[in-house]
Formats: sequence, C-alpha cells, structure tokens
Amino acid sequence: MAGAAALRRSARRIARHITAAPALSRNGLQQPERLLSSQASPEHGARGAVSGSELALYPPERVRNFSIIAHVDHGKSTLADRLLELTGTIQKGHGQPQYLDKLQVERERGITVKAQTATMFYRHTTASQDLDAPKYLLNLIDTPGHVDFSYEVSRSLAACQGALLVVDAAQGVQAQTIANFYLAFESNLSIIPVINKIDQPTADPDNVKDQLKRLFDIDPSEALLTSAKTGKGLEQVLPAVIARIPSPPGKCDSPVRMLLLDSYYDEYKGVICHVAVVDGALRKGDKIASAATGRTYDVLDVGIMHPELTPTGVLYTGQVGYVISGMRSTKEARIGDTLHQAKSIVEPLPGFRPAKHMVFSGLYPADGSDFEALSHAIEKLTCNDASVSVTKETSNALGMGFRCGFLGLLHMDVFHQRLEQEYGAQVISTIPTVPYIFEYGDGSKVQVENPAALASNPGKRVVACWEPTVIATIIIPSEYVGPVIMLCSERRGEQVEYTFIDAQRALLKYRLPLKEIIVDFYNELKGITSGYATFDYEDSEYQQSDLVKMDILLNGQPVDAMATIVHNQKAQRVGRELVEKLKKFIERQMFEITIQAAIGSKVIARETLSAMRKNVLAKCYGGDITRKKKLLEKQKEGKKRMKRVGSVDIPQEAFHELLKVSNSK
Repeated sequence: MAGAAALRRSARRIARHITAAPALSRNGLQQPERLLSSQASPEHGARGAVSGSELALYPPERVRNFSIIAHVDHGKSTLADRLLELTGTIQKGHGQPQYLDKLQVERERGITVKAQTATMFYRHTTASQDLDAPKYLLNLIDTPGHVDFSYEVSRSLAACQGALLVVDAAQGVQAQTIANFYLAFESNLSIIPVINKIDQPTADPDNVKDQLKRLFDIDPSEALLTSAKTGKGLEQVLPAVIARIPSPPGKCDSPVRMLLLDSYYDEYKGVICHVAVVDGALRKGDKIASAATGRTYDVLDVGIMHPELTPTGVLYTGQVGYVISGMRSTKEARIGDTLHQAKSIVEPLPGFRPAKHMVFSGLYPADGSDFEALSHAIEKLTCNDASVSVTKETSNALGMGFRCGFLGLLHMDVFHQRLEQEYGAQVISTIPTVPYIFEYGDGSKVQVENPAALASNPGKRVVACWEPTVIATIIIPSEYVGPVIMLCSERRGEQVEYTFIDAQRALLKYRLPLKEIIVDFYNELKGITSGYATFDYEDSEYQQSDLVKMDILLNGQPVDAMATIVHNQKAQRVGRELVEKLKKFIERQMFEITIQAAIGSKVIARETLSAMRKNVLAKCYGGDITRKKKLLEKQKEGKKRMKRVGSVDIPQEAFHELLKVSNSK
C-alpha cells in the first residue's frame, strides 16, 4: 500500500511538471508567448521576478522616467496599457482595461484619481533580431486628468525628466491640456506631443498640430500620431522617449538621497512609500532618516512596481520604486520629504508645494452612534489620501463630526464615495464652503472655513471681507461665446482674456470667485454649450467682497450645519430659495414648523410647514359646543408643549438641495 501511494505521488509530480513546462517549437526553443513585441525584453516577463543584480545593469544613462499627461478622456490610461503590453510587463488581453486604474471609483467613473507607477524593461533596437541592442529601464507614471487632482500631477512630474502630452485628434487641445503643459514646462521637462485616437472618423491631426504650434510653439514635425485603441503608431513612442527625454541626473557614488513621492497604508505591510532615488543606492537593511522629522528607520523591503510590488533588494540612482521601512502612520511619510542615509548630512531636495485645500465640508455620521466607526473609516482612508485635511468639530444639529478640506468638489465627491464603498460608512455632508477672510473693527483678521464659526456678536463688527478667486480657462465652440460670457458675468466674473484658437473654437479666461464655481458651474457650462466646453482653473489671490453670513432657523433655533456665507446682492433670492427647498424636504410633524433665513437679527425669508392635524372632534356626534371648544383648546396646548420639546429631523436630501441652491447663479 505504501509503495502504491508513493507511486501515485510521483505520478502527480510528473503531471505538474509537464503542465508547467513551457511550450516548445519544432526546433526545441521556447515559444515567446508572453512577449507582445520583438522589442520586449525576454529577461522580464509579465510580473516576472527581478533581482538586484539585474537592476545594476541599468545605470542612469539607461533609465528614463516619464509621465503621461492629458485632458480627461484623451486616452492616457489606454496608452499606458498598450505600452505595458508592448514591453511585456502585462499580458495582452489581461481582461482588465485601464490596468493602472486600481480603485473601484476609478473604474466606475472612468477617471484616474491616483497617479500610478509601473517599471518597464525595453530593448531599444531597429532590427527585430538584434539581441545585442541596449536595454533600458523605463518608469511610467499615469496621472489624473481632472483639475481637482492637479496636485497628483505636480507630484508625479517631480520624479520625471519628460512627459508625453496626449491630445485627442478629434477634440484637439482642451483646457486641462493647457494646464498640464505649463505644469510640465515649469518643471523643465522634455515634452513629447502625442496625437491620439487618429482612427476616429472625425480625427483631424493637421488641425491639432496647428493648435500645438500656435498655443505651445511646438514643432508640428515632433508630434507622434497614434491610436492606443488599435495600436497604430505605438512602435514610435518608446524610441522617442529614449531619444528625446534625458536620463535622470544623479551621483552614483554619493550617499543615498530619495524624494518621497507618495505613500499609502497596507494592512499587512504597513506604510509603503513610493520614492525616486536621486543619488546613491538604497539596499534592504540600510538605515535611512527623514529630513523633515529626523526619525530613522530600517529598510525592511525595497523594490519596483513591475507592475505590482516586486522585491529587488536594491534601488540604484535614477530609479523609481517602493520602500517599506516600518513606518506606523502615513503622517510620518510627508509627501515631498527627503529620505537619506542615516547619520549623513545631505541637502534636502526642493520637494513640492503643500496641498492647498479649496473646498471645506462637514462630515457627520447618519446615525450619531456611528461616530467611532466613521472616525476609524476616515482615518484609514486618509492613510491612502494624504491630501485631505481632517479636524474634529461639533454641531448642535448633527452632533460630533469632522471638518474636512479637499482639493475640489470632485475630490470631495470621490472621498465620500470611497467612504461608502470601501468602509460602508453612511455620512451626512454639509454645504461645501471655501476659506474666507474677515476683518473686524479692532483690526483683527480671521480665516473662516466653517460659516457657523463666524461670530454674530454685535460687539465685533465686520468691516471688510475677502474671498478666494480663481483664473478659469474655458475652451468652447465659437457659437457659444455669448451664452458663456453671460454665465460668467452672472457668477461675478471678470474677463481676463478672449482669443480664438482656430476658426471654430475660442479660449476665454475669467477671474471668478471660487464660491461661484465649486458646485454647479461646470454642469451649467456643459449644458449651455451642448457638452462641448472644457474647463480648468488655477487659484489666484483673494479679492475684497461684500459678504454676509446667512443662518437657517427652525422654530427660531439656528441650524449651525446649514449656515452659509453669500454675497449680499444674492442674499434675498438665495434665502427665499433655501426656505422653499427646505419646506419640501422636511417631514411634517404634529406641531407647526417655522423655517426662516436670517442675516443677523433680520429675517429675509420665511416659510411655515403646517402641523399634521388629528380630528379630536370625531367622537363628538352632537351635544354642547363648549365640549368641542374644550377639546380643541386641549389639542392646542398640547401642540404648544410639543413644539417646545419636539425636534425636527433634517434628511440628507435637504442638505443636497441646499448645496445646489446656495451656489446657483
């Protein structure tokens, strides 16, 4: 029996060996099934292991770090997929389009939220059989395209020496194309224009070349014509990257110095830091220190993204990878920090500008007893999104919650969606506001991020106030210029520039108050231009304005979560619309509810929600009228007493409607 069991185990081992054996051709050579191009490096298959000795074969002269930047939906992620397939980093037909978009919210919305890095190995050759051609290590960073995530783009560009500027052959240069070009230009990066989607019937590459020449002074002959969907023209992209983008500068023999690009928290591995090695080499077991905090750490693991985390044990000068060092919180991993060899003195790298929060909103649990669960969910999510600021606050109406700062309204919306999808949190969000500056009669100034925190004390009279503004870039078909100018004027905009890109499209630049655009401006812009408008903005200085704090009162009691700051000229209309909306969404009670909008002690709008009535006279079929009056008086007294102690439940839909009204034109 024992011999038979041993025989069966031996047979299973042989079967597994035969199953795992590579396919052989007639001449006995292994078939290169995983290689999607003759130029893909055979040493590194899809998700294959990479050793530190192999990385040593790529000095800085053989390294290229580049990013893909473009407007929304111009084909960045699809182009990244094709380049990963072309180099054999992932298998063709992997069944997961937009491979680098890993978050559920990215796949549902079709947008990139987080910048992602992937390392590729590429043999640069003109002859398909030239195996002696030099091999290159290419670090690709796929970036978001929406204006709210331009901070992610700026961080990505800091690790690059060049960028692929992707432009849709049918849509041409759009607003975010212009913003991303200047981000790359200010970072002194080499820019390679890529005109994508040339397979579309409406594609007009020649017109796009003219736009690139007119707007950016780019030589039309430098543009690459590609179709990431069909693969046409992609064979010229990577050779252009090698030829036009310089190798990373750095000193191989200097102490290690790294730029911290990003970090996120993994439940099993702890904080994972994405770094770009500027000088020296980083090895597993080294001791490193943070220039910002002074703390020291042991390097527990180091490697590259190929395209997932691939341990190599070492990173050399110019290479981009990850480091696991035992950090307990992402707060220790400050984005833009310089990590260096412990006990060595180095000059910190320039880093990045800190994230500037443009929109603030309160987050409260839908059920007050879920505060601890919401706190835990926000803490874990901010570990993977360090650009959100969080402080605790208390509302009389909603209880304990958090005041969060975001880079924009889409950023806030994505954060809410991730809270619900990834952590099952049910939240109530207050009206988003922007940071204002108020000056009082005694000369003191205060920045107000929460309208409820603005003192209504008559003793502290507000003498001046300032609100943040932005410079908005709008690109539209020329026939929509009139309606767009009218929309910007209604939003208190000031025209800065008005030019024509070509015979069909115009470029408008307006200085607009940030408050006027954070909610529905883009939707209205898309509506009046039949969806053809593109919009981008950059923050500008504060400007003085006539602002007032508006309170919402229910039965005379202010609801601090609904307080908002509006322009004085719009206060009357906005207040009237607010109370009308609230009347529709607040449920009727057994007592009367008075809904008011007030500025200070002055009520500017009022609505009354009548009480639900119980017919207390139903049991009276006759008799003396005084009996009926007695029952009605008793009911009246009961309603008064109920009004004093009763509470009004405010549904989440009411907050959504207030959000729309308070920012409408």
